[in-house]
Amino acid sequence: MLKIAGTAAGAAGTGVGTGMAATPASAAGGAYPHPGLLHTKADLARMAAKVKAGAEPYTAGFAKLTANRHARSDYRANPQATVVRGGTGQNYATLYNDIHAAYQNALRFHVTGDGAHADTAVAILNAWSAKLTSLTGNADRFLAAGLYGYQIANAAELVRDHDGFELDRFQEMLTTVFAPLSDDFLVRHNGAVITNYWTNWDLTAMACVLATGIFCDDRTQVARAVDYFKNGEGLGAVKKAIPVVHDDGLGEWLEAGRDQGHALLGVGLMGTFCEMAWNQGIDLYGYDDNRFLKGAQYVAKWSLGGKVAYTANTRAKGAVNGWSGREAASDAASVNPDMTRPIWAMIANHYTKRRGLDASHVTRIAARSAPEGGGGDYGPNSGGYDQLGYGTLAFTRDKATAAEAGAPPAAPDVASHSGTGSGSGSGSGSKKGASEASPAASANPQGGRGEDLAATGTSDIPAWTAAGGVTALAGGLLLLRRRNRPGGRPEN
Repeated sequence: MLKIAGTAAGAAGTGVGTGMAATPASAAGGAYPHPGLLHTKADLARMAAKVKAGAEPYTAGFAKLTANRHARSDYRANPQATVVRGGTGQNYATLYNDIHAAYQNALRFHVTGDGAHADTAVAILNAWSAKLTSLTGNADRFLAAGLYGYQIANAAELVRDHDGFELDRFQEMLTTVFAPLSDDFLVRHNGAVITNYWTNWDLTAMACVLATGIFCDDRTQVARAVDYFKNGEGLGAVKKAIPVVHDDGLGEWLEAGRDQGHALLGVGLMGTFCEMAWNQGIDLYGYDDNRFLKGAQYVAKWSLGGKVAYTANTRAKGAVNGWSGREAASDAASVNPDMTRPIWAMIANHYTKRRGLDASHVTRIAARSAPEGGGGDYGPNSGGYDQLGYGTLAFTRDKATAAEAGAPPAAPDVASHSGTGSGSGSGSGSKKGASEASPAASANPQGGRGEDLAATGTSDIPAWTAAGGVTALAGGLLLLRRRNRPGGRPEN
């Protein structure tokens, strides 16, 4: 495993050299609108009204939620003082299961008004903020901090004003356990050269820093996360994640040259980042003439079996002042059109319903993936918990009016403080490309192996049968794992 200089950067809760405050910051300029991460007050009201009215596809989405064991009000937390991801003694499954139970119960409360579900979510979150003190392990600890940091913040955002919720203590946990690791990763990248870690690593960290900043009303952290999206040196910055826009209007997703699972994860994480920013008045969906839309369209078309262009590239790997290597990608990887993650409803509804833009490939894959479930519906391994999900219920929306379609909902000072600068662009950002080709005959949802992708970063994608007989992605996180090679050099 790559080592970072010194121990401070690897220790949870220090915040040394990262710019992350050791305690929650009430930033100058006042609090952000709450709830204001993935869901706003208007979003929650819409879900409740549509389900009460028996409207589809909301009822189908809600049925996915109520069928999940994590959404039961009798769920009980199992908090740990130390969470380990990577290496020996791993116990991080306890954390992600409890986070999804808190989120699902909180969402169910807002739809039904049943206070028992809110009480359960609060009890889970309070239990963790009372006990958790550190995240450890090998480099995968950064994944734990990023993924579970943004997710637990979203769960808590839904019950932050509920009776009994320990808000101050929860903010302290976010800013001393989760966010320092994510913030430090964006600064130091675990002592690696800047391109050693693929796009997904940066995006997990970015999502955690942004979610923490919003939850804790820390405008400095929000601004830093937004700036990294636009100008970051790592591969999670939007112009590095989508380095080429082709003549057909599709934006090449860098990790399409790696494998389908990583590309789907990256699109989901970038969509999550953009949605959280949008709900605070920051339009990153539209940044650089809708660059993210072009990238999402590319991945959607490719994942459906369509032919896409890919620009050969070579990236540097290794440690700063240590071993070095290079890795080339020459073409888009093969795909399995049945592979999916619960990521598409959010993206499709933003571009087609909020903005009225063309997103034909995204719309098609969203329809095929519906109704979207959540953690526990896509297999038992950690990859099945990388997204909070339930997009069919949460993000299906009516078409916006002309007045509503032009800007995010929050006050202008939020957006201007965060330096969003570039407009959202008026074009579709996506032209309809060539017709889809036949799926690759060799595509296999299991990849021939059966390990937990979240821990290994291999191309294993265990197949799980969803209701209706569609094979769903149940692989793990599909992120880099370094193994020791002869000569002491770690391998990604």
